[in-house]
Amino acid sequence: MSQALMQTDFTARVVWLGNVDPSRDDIRSDPLTRVGLTYEGLPGGRHSGLVKPSCVRTADQHSEGTPIRNVRQLSVLSTEELAEIAAEAGLDAIDPAWMGASLVIEGIEDWTHVPPSSRLQGGAGTTICIDMENRPCVYPGKEIEKDHPGRGKAFLPAARGRRGVTAWVEREGPLAVGDELRLSIPDQRPWSHLEAALSPGAREA
Repeated sequence: MSQALMQTDFTARVVWLGNVDPSRDDIRSDPLTRVGLTYEGLPGGRHSGLVKPSCVRTADQHSEGTPIRNVRQLSVLSTEELAEIAAEAGLDAIDPAWMGASLVIEGIEDWTHVPPSSRLQGGAGTTICIDMENRPCVYPGKEIEKDHPGRGKAFLPAARGRRGVTAWVEREGPLAVGDELRLSIPDQRPWSHLEAALSPGAREA
């Protein structure tokens, strides 16, 4: 029996870690140097847990508030795409805290569009599984506006296709700034009906 996941030569380095305190009234994440991931995600974080209430992202499948499996434990972004967002939005840089980021990596281009179900694995075995693209929303723009008045509205159009991915913990373990992570992807070709299934709006995003 062949393996379902193919280990690639692509690696990334962890450059930023953060967690959103559930007591906050905004999405800003607090920076950390190391974390201990569990099957619930980041302990004590706003998005931790094995289940979560459904939201607008799954509105076609579940009415809002329905308990569903939590595959949005982590928000993973890349320095490459953050730099592109900053340039288009007229900012020197994007602070990952504004984005409510859990993890920022560098070294993998076009990160937002890695295949769903890809894995990032660290040397200690800690493994996260990619769910899907994280679509932009207005909340990071509100955080940008606090620090850079007049620039917040530029975030949403600049972040389309660059907002990173959501992910969940497949294997518990430590993760620290500076760790190297290896990318594995599903060993299968793209679905032949993908273009026909996607709506015009989804393709443009």
